[in-house]
Amino acid sequence: MRGRLLILVGLILLLVVIVVVVLSTNLLGGGTSAPAATSVAGGGTTQQPVAPIATPIPRVSILISVQNLPRGYRFPDTEEALLNNVVAWRDFPEDTVPFDAMTFDQVEAAGGLERVIGDKIARTDIPREAYILSAQLVSDLSEIASVGSDAAAVLPADRVAVTIPIDRETSVGYAVRDGDFVDVLVSMLFVDVDEIFQSLAPNRFTLITQNADGTFTLTTSIEGRTDVTNLGPVVVSPSERQRPRMVVQRTIQAALVVHVGNFPLNGRFIGIAPTSTPVPQADSGSSSQTRATVPPPTAVPLPEIVTLGVTPQDAVILIWLREAKIPMTLALRSALDQSQSPTDDVTLDYIMSRFRIDVPGKRDYSIEPAIRSIRQLVTGEEISLTNPGN
Repeated sequence: MRGRLLILVGLILLLVVIVVVVLSTNLLGGGTSAPAATSVAGGGTTQQPVAPIATPIPRVSILISVQNLPRGYRFPDTEEALLNNVVAWRDFPEDTVPFDAMTFDQVEAAGGLERVIGDKIARTDIPREAYILSAQLVSDLSEIASVGSDAAAVLPADRVAVTIPIDRETSVGYAVRDGDFVDVLVSMLFVDVDEIFQSLAPNRFTLITQNADGTFTLTTSIEGRTDVTNLGPVVVSPSERQRPRMVVQRTIQAALVVHVGNFPLNGRFIGIAPTSTPVPQADSGSSSQTRATVPPPTAVPLPEIVTLGVTPQDAVILIWLREAKIPMTLALRSALDQSQSPTDDVTLDYIMSRFRIDVPGKRDYSIEPAIRSIRQLVTGEEISLTNPGN
């Protein structure tokens, strides 16, 4: 009986040892690695954990700049000068490299750096630590001009750019901005002229009379028109200069606002952030209560011109209006509206008829003081046909 008990205890201890060994094996191997078979005494085998093997990321040597290279920079023509001062090789993951970047293998196959980029010109600015792309290099200075200006880049293919003057009133209170669409309204004054002389009517007459002694007398500087009255033929002269007749009409429609104001001389104006005004710091030797004085902001000059993108024929119209000094006013359109619709020209007759305005009749009474003018808001130059000689 005692022997059986010892055998039973031995079996239990053996089972405990087996369980401990199995649990230890699973903990060491993470439960996921494929076990490796090893031999043990007695001809048996046991499983051992295998460490995972990391997959290497393919990398490639790429040519980069080691300094800021401005547009128009000419690269040295020797490999030694290039590697010492301008460019360097850097390893990058192959998947992150642009397709037109210059790899070490490609450059060596082409004959080296002096053959690939030596004596080439930077077509654009290349910042420090940036890839050097093949599209950024040109062989001749004339090819740099193909970059062009931002204005040409934003113009639709069927439009050209024309500049016209503006002020506060004609630009919707300076609300017009780049990328807007506007209509161009014109204000024209019409007067009567002599068809032959093309001069402002009425003409000046010179009367020739014959004296009794046979001589002639010339009477000049008589303006007006001839008329016949009960007193005989007379010359009727105007009491004032001819009053022009005004017409307002919409001409160009849905013109693209390319830019408001002057362009930068380098042609770059898209996405250029304004330069911040530096704030001077207080002297280190001053008291702790002394604070830096913030300078007033730099005054921004108001724009005097606007550049519009229009069709070639509309460009000719705008130039004619500008050369003729015809006042032009911009009407800002909704960003969702680029439609074309006709409008009626507006004259005094149109105003009288459209709004049913009747001319007051003449009466044998009036009010005092006499009404000789009405209120007028004047913010800039007025249209005037005053003769400087008068």
